Amino acid sequence: MMIMMPPSSSSLCLLRAGRAALMAVTGGRCRLGVRSLSGGPVKLTVKPLKSLADEPLAIEVEGLGPEQAVTLRAQVLTEQGEIFLSCGQYRADGDGRVDVGRSPSLGGNYEGVAPMGLLWTLAPAPMERPYQKLSQAHLTGSPMFVDLRVHSGHTGKNNIPGPALAYQRFERWFSKPGLRRIRLREGNVRGSIFIPTGDGPFPGVIDLFGDGGLIEFRACLLASRGFATLALPYFGFEDLPISMTDFHLEYFEEAVNYLKKHPKVKGPGIGVIGSSKGGDLALSMVTFLPQVVASVCISGCHANTMTDLHYKGIHLLSLSYDVDRIVVLDSGILDMSETLENPSTNKGSIIPLEKAEGHILFVVGEGDKIWNSKQFADEAIKRLKKNGKDNYKLLSYPGAGHCIEPPCSPFRPAKIDRLYGLPVLLGGEALKHCSAQQDAWEKIQDFLRLHLG
Repeated sequence: MMIMMPPSSSSLCLLRAGRAALMAVTGGRCRLGVRSLSGGPVKLTVKPLKSLADEPLAIEVEGLGPEQAVTLRAQVLTEQGEIFLSCGQYRADGDGRVDVGRSPSLGGNYEGVAPMGLLWTLAPAPMERPYQKLSQAHLTGSPMFVDLRVHSGHTGKNNIPGPALAYQRFERWFSKPGLRRIRLREGNVRGSIFIPTGDGPFPGVIDLFGDGGLIEFRACLLASRGFATLALPYFGFEDLPISMTDFHLEYFEEAVNYLKKHPKVKGPGIGVIGSSKGGDLALSMVTFLPQVVASVCISGCHANTMTDLHYKGIHLLSLSYDVDRIVVLDSGILDMSETLENPSTNKGSIIPLEKAEGHILFVVGEGDKIWNSKQFADEAIKRLKKNGKDNYKLLSYPGAGHCIEPPCSPFRPAKIDRLYGLPVLLGGEALKHCSAQQDAWEKIQDFLRLHLG
């Protein structure tokens, strides 16, 4: 088993030296006097140069020689000083052009036609901590800057390239101008509420993730798309429980009632979107809280997970985990896909979805390696059908993994687990997963608009 250890002080010196070398080569504008095989200047165009983080881009290179081999490289320097990189290897057409929307990448971080492949495959640079998430800290204040360069020839993803033929910086924003972010500390409820621009009122949505703390980027993007959105933490934030203990649905009900009464929120119902553990909470909310009329369950379970749930005399048990069923891959990544107890053996954990009067959207990746979310969605739909319900829709994506997020989120094969401190397999294939994110994001918004007005 390969265990990832923190770097020593001498290793950190080497990492810093490597970072400095990389920035010296890739930082700043392209060097002057470098020309393509055509002998003329190379032009790199990105449209638009300023865009919301979930919008598609058009990337083209002109002025190359016919059939010239080039490598396009993207780089992001986060607010924390961490470097994320990606690259695609291309060959110009007979006119010396590369259109990333039509030309296939021949290697690098991805292969095939992928208009957004350079953003979808951004990953920590070799000197950075592996498997970390690209920080989505840029909300209402500043954009994420992406530096894009064209280099002659095909160079590998971990090679330091030569001088750039062309350079372009573009901006990715998580909020539209005028969007408001308000930190919330109301009664027992904590979080942030994002209010769209305009007079409103707007459809109201509560946003839940499976990790602890306050996670705001999806709520910010939803608000940019016209939803008054409450990013709702439920542990690991301020005076909330430090870790997952027994949850009480009354906390989530209080958040629903607060949002429902907000002067910028239209009624009569509220929507919920939840991922992973947040997914089964979203299902419990639409089941037990009549104010919730639309629920999006992303990579969730139809049973209660992690910890017991209580609500007005109702007690849902939690599914248990069998750590002896963890598989350690040759890469040192933990495969936990078979560790969760089967809900059929713990019927007291199953959420009685047949009681839900609201509408439910299940979003699953068929390559999910945290748990079998596709099977869970199928079981939930069987239960709904058996009880004469047709208030559901399923989006199921082959090749997608567990973390199905807005399309601004690069693919991650694994994440560092909060409990084990080791990388855990998420599943999926980069291009299929990110294509699923793009498709699901539009359909999630359509679903919420349809049922929230």
